[in-house]
Amino acid sequence: MDLTELIAIAHKEKTASKPVEIRCCVAAGCLSANSQTVKQRLQEVITAENLTETVEVRGVGCMRLCCQGPLVQVDDHTLYQQVTPDDAPAIIAALQGGETTVTKGDLNHPFFTSQMPIVLENSGKVDPERIQSYIAAAGYQALHHVLREMTPKEVVDTVTASGLRGRGGAGYPTGVKWGTVAKSPGERKYVICNADEGDPGAFMDRSVLESDPHRVLEGMAIAGYAVGANQGYIYIRAEYPIAIHRLQTAIRQAQRLGLLGSQIFDSSFDFKIDIRIGAGAYVCGEETALMASIEGKRGTPHPRPPYPAESGLWGYPTLINNVETYANITPIIRNGAQWFASIGTAKSKGTKVFALAGKIRNTGLIEVPMGTTISQIVEVMGGGVPDGGVVKAVQTGGPSGGCIPASAFDTPVDYESLTELGSIMGSGGMIVMDETTNMVDVARYFMEFCMDESCGKCIPCRVGTVQLYQLLTAISEGKATQTDLELLEELCDMVKHTSLCGLGQSAPNPVFSTLRYFRHEYLELLK
Repeated sequence: MDLTELIAIAHKEKTASKPVEIRCCVAAGCLSANSQTVKQRLQEVITAENLTETVEVRGVGCMRLCCQGPLVQVDDHTLYQQVTPDDAPAIIAALQGGETTVTKGDLNHPFFTSQMPIVLENSGKVDPERIQSYIAAAGYQALHHVLREMTPKEVVDTVTASGLRGRGGAGYPTGVKWGTVAKSPGERKYVICNADEGDPGAFMDRSVLESDPHRVLEGMAIAGYAVGANQGYIYIRAEYPIAIHRLQTAIRQAQRLGLLGSQIFDSSFDFKIDIRIGAGAYVCGEETALMASIEGKRGTPHPRPPYPAESGLWGYPTLINNVETYANITPIIRNGAQWFASIGTAKSKGTKVFALAGKIRNTGLIEVPMGTTISQIVEVMGGGVPDGGVVKAVQTGGPSGGCIPASAFDTPVDYESLTELGSIMGSGGMIVMDETTNMVDVARYFMEFCMDESCGKCIPCRVGTVQLYQLLTAISEGKATQTDLELLEELCDMVKHTSLCGLGQSAPNPVFSTLRYFRHEYLELLK
């Protein structure tokens, strides 16, 4: 495979396209609402109407407005929502000038117009199960450019100059991590994609893998070249069967075309990617526990240092980034570091993908520039609370994050600002709560999650989360006193500062943030 052949595949795919393209979402959300049958019915009507020469139906990834699925889009100008198989004739009739009663979505709504798709630029456009569709969208050209025209150091320098920070939660500078792995001595090195997305209400990484799997594979291959690794692993939870299937398909297709494997693009670079399926343990999202699981051991964390960049998988230097981080690499190589660095804020560059969920009208995926305010996301893009309700708080960062009150919604979304509010960016879950939400119950829910997911290796987390859950239960049931509340705060501080890994260290965060902003709700429940 060379660049000429790659461009020829792209040209063939584009010229084979029909004048009218109907895109039907076949990501998990729409599939659960029967979109596969909608797609089949559309094809049947097209065939019956003898329109196969001019109209094609394509299954694509997430179209973002998940609450209105199944979604069907005709070219780039008409969006149909809540489509049923019975709507197919009316949609096809509309192509021929007829009237339709099928509900249309508003593509001019701020939910769509306020987004800046970089990670999601292909979602809802390419067929995730056809590599030709990805190649037609300039896929794998960045990998060719890197292998033929850049040194590994130049790739690392480009990623560093872009200002990209790890999208897995901590926000560590990606270029610094890559540079450390590249400089670490070792006869072999590994690249790992952390797709063990376990935060309640989060579905960003799953959607990217279901919608645009080759984007992640290409980013991992570029990372492998930059750091000197020839083997990659995607660690993904078993609860994501559609993403797993499409990744497996994508890897086979890339290998068949010589875009993964030996001597990629006739270079000396070899890179292989394998999938490892996790059993759903939340703690395996922590990088040392994740590596233990890949090695076939029990997924429990171990102290650092040494860090994975120096001694990781099987004791060799290992690069670990999450799905969204790798999905940013191709556009950075294609458009340049300065282009990416010009987006976002001074310390948080680029965009961030969020999964909007909870008490909000427009639930789904959004991608916005860093620095966009919470108010813009929740009130404008999300449409606020249904039925005239009032937004009370937003929870970000999953069980490791915190609850942000409506009074702080003018805060820009970036790593530093959210930390100052007592929350974190996390992987991108954003759960909206209205005035009916009991914040003590929210803290209790997340503490129960952390308690159940604790690996049990260290006492502060294993025992502390249980005691915190019991105290929160007593408060919630009106059986606690002021002394219990003081004990709750003291115990939260102990668990935070003495637990072994990030799960235990961050478990008290929802308690801290609800006490900080909604202490009166705790006090009202005390005896």
